[in-house]
Amino acid sequence: MLTSLDTSVLFLALPHISADLDPSGTQQLWIIDIYALMIAGFLVTMGTLGDRIGRRLLLLIGASLFAVASVAAAYSSSAEMLIGTRALLGIAGATLMPSTLGLIRNMFQDPAQRAVAIAAWMSTFMLGIAIGPLAGGALLDSFWWGSVFLLGVPVMVVLLLTGPFLLPEFRSDEAGRVDLGSVLLSLLTTMPIFYGIKELAADGPEPLTLGALVVGVVFGVLFVMRQNRLASPLLDLSPFRNRTFSSALTVMLIGSAVMGGITLSISQFLQLVEGMSPMRAGLWLLPAAVSVIVSGMASVGLAQKLGAGNVICGGLLFTVTGGLMLSQVDGSSGVGYVITCFSLVYFGIGPMSALTTDIVVGSAPVEKAGSAASTSETSTQLGVALGVAGLGSIGSVVYRNDVEGSIPSNAVESVASAANDSLAGAVTAASQLSGDAGAVLLEGARSAFVSGMGAVGLTIGGLVAAMVVLTATMLRKGPSGGDQATGSAAEGSEARDATAEPVPSGESV
Repeated sequence: MLTSLDTSVLFLALPHISADLDPSGTQQLWIIDIYALMIAGFLVTMGTLGDRIGRRLLLLIGASLFAVASVAAAYSSSAEMLIGTRALLGIAGATLMPSTLGLIRNMFQDPAQRAVAIAAWMSTFMLGIAIGPLAGGALLDSFWWGSVFLLGVPVMVVLLLTGPFLLPEFRSDEAGRVDLGSVLLSLLTTMPIFYGIKELAADGPEPLTLGALVVGVVFGVLFVMRQNRLASPLLDLSPFRNRTFSSALTVMLIGSAVMGGITLSISQFLQLVEGMSPMRAGLWLLPAAVSVIVSGMASVGLAQKLGAGNVICGGLLFTVTGGLMLSQVDGSSGVGYVITCFSLVYFGIGPMSALTTDIVVGSAPVEKAGSAASTSETSTQLGVALGVAGLGSIGSVVYRNDVEGSIPSNAVESVASAANDSLAGAVTAASQLSGDAGAVLLEGARSAFVSGMGAVGLTIGGLVAAMVVLTATMLRKGPSGGDQATGSAAEGSEARDATAEPVPSGESV
């Protein structure tokens, strides 16, 4: 929950950071996005490393780094320093996620029990994203913006003190060495592609942007070629030949993008359009947090009766409805309407998150649980980062087109640029204008932001409708849920699990 909470905890703190550190619009996006991006970039590496050195050991190492980086982020004195410390937090988070999910895969041998455990695990992940703004809001009402980073420090200290006694250790003697060339290629793939997507939406098809996308794709091809040649690849590509496995990852990617993008939009709407305090805005986000937990946990039992694919499809129809309703939002819609749309989107994503994770992780043998967990989490984390960048950029494009007419013609260049960059910039710019010009600019900027949020809702409706078709086609297997849906890979896994004995702490799998 803490690692996912750090993805969204800054949504409400961003205006305070902007006022203190004065980051540019691009730096604002990097402050939010770099954390999830670094997690996505290092997850595969850390999953393989955990299989080799021990998942509990990697978890404790990551907890130490997470605590140190959190303190450094809290006391950052510049936008560049904050981006750097957020990157370190992402690397630390990449050690925590596959370790915890890999341990669950080992500890729960019964498929039905494992499905419940993974649903609970995934619910806390989704809850972390949902309550991040609430936790941030509660702290921002009483403390400075850096306090939002200190939330996880005492928890990590408790983990370091109790983990060696309460958590079992699992490692695999069959795990290969970590190939540093593959690690480098994976980063050279994700970073340029992510940068290119952000800049393409912000500034259009400029040479540097297109070059970054091409570089990322080229290194991605080289990464795949290297994995196919290695005896012990960093990422085993063979499961991707299973269409159910690949489809589950695709659905996870798109669903996570939807969740990350809409959470950012709604959080900014509550604080910057409705003028709520951070704490009050966080409280308005609670219904969505509750809805995703309820639907995620309920989906496990329903999947046993109806089939995982059918349950996921049913849930996603709620998300389509919420997105299309949000596309109709205007200045008179009211907070209740917007939160209803938001809650419907979250409710529909709950079954998808829980069941696709079980499909992916349940298909792996116990000795490769860390690697499978990292694959699952790579899809989820990269999806969140792309959602914040992609859906956020769509909203920004609409905002800039609509706000232009509200900017006074005699405004100085710095004020006009800030107002055109983002709603947060417009709020700051409006305070610098005299007379009625500030009020006119603020009203126009808020109306433009609502229009952008409607465009985000329409995009969500279209994306998730495509997900429904994909799920109905590729994940429609029988009533036992994720394991049966993965076909032969899962059957092999279950055969191994049927004869497996729990491994005492300190012994190898």
